[in-house]
Amino acid sequence: MSAAPVRGLTDSARLASLYDTILHGRIDEARRTLSRQCAPAPSEACLALDEVALWWQLQQDPDSRAHDAALQRAAVAAIEAAGRWTRREPERAEAWFYLAGAYAPLTEWRILRRERLAAARDAKRIKDALERAVALDPDLKDAYFGIGLYHYYADIAPAALKVLRFLLFLPGGDRALGLREMLTTREQGVLLRGEADYQLHYIYLWYEQQPARALTLLRGLEARYPTNGVFLARIADVERAYLKDRTASRASSERLLDRARSGRVAFAPIYEARARLALAGDLVAIGEAAQAIAVVAPVIDRGMTAPYGAPATAHLVIGQAQARLGDRPRAIAALERAIALAPDDDPDAIKTRARQALSAVRAQAR
Repeated sequence: MSAAPVRGLTDSARLASLYDTILHGRIDEARRTLSRQCAPAPSEACLALDEVALWWQLQQDPDSRAHDAALQRAAVAAIEAAGRWTRREPERAEAWFYLAGAYAPLTEWRILRRERLAAARDAKRIKDALERAVALDPDLKDAYFGIGLYHYYADIAPAALKVLRFLLFLPGGDRALGLREMLTTREQGVLLRGEADYQLHYIYLWYEQQPARALTLLRGLEARYPTNGVFLARIADVERAYLKDRTASRASSERLLDRARSGRVAFAPIYEARARLALAGDLVAIGEAAQAIAVVAPVIDRGMTAPYGAPATAHLVIGQAQARLGDRPRAIAALERAIALAPDDDPDAIKTRARQALSAVRAQAR
């Protein structure tokens, strides 16, 4: 007589608590705990969560490549360990769940770094592993999120990516079904509720044209995890870019700056600089150029180098502010400095923006 299949996730309450620690931004604390004592949770689960922790560390400054190699090493270790588990216990649902979980941060990293072919292949591996997991344990609600992500994005992908999907023999998607599956995890999952909210906010912004709903999700995350600056920074971004509400984004950036300066947010130096840059940009936009210069000057004066490209962005904002104040020589000097300091890959298009501002300043002088 065969043994009854093992259902659910072992030691799920403690693992959920560790996931919360990660979402609070306490990355080092979570990784120490995971390395010190994994049992009774499976070691494969702890390896996958350690990779998740590194992914969230990378997200604090996503354009920086400083943590790429560590994330890749962690992904290899987690994928190999979970793969061995699925071969050892092919009827164990959580083995397949953690195999998918080991691929997930690596896939997100590949998307971030524009490795689309590899990301598409990994997405298929995630979907296959999770479908195996729910076939073995339909009550494993956390597994539905990754399946839903695949179904959603496979449906709404632009034509070029659909050709790629065809060439790789990847199955098609279903937008409505995918969204329902993701909401299943959000409402009933054990580990991934917070993660689901964060991923869903992008979907509501980019594809569902529901910025207010995205903002609601972000505010919920910020209330639960106030020490993770990602959420408050994203709130300011949404208020600025999608709601066109500079007053609201200014207030959110001021809150983030206050938390960073008082040490009430993880990775405080990154978020102090990020808040100063965002706040100064808002101040320039609403006509408070002199105050903008005062806000952003410490990024340069104190040699803040993170987030990625911070010195160049600071000079760009100062150049824009000086132009508003009518000081053409200082504006030109700051904008030229922004171009000189911009990173080679220039993900924020600092050089293009600075050159456009330079052209405008010089045109006014004629």
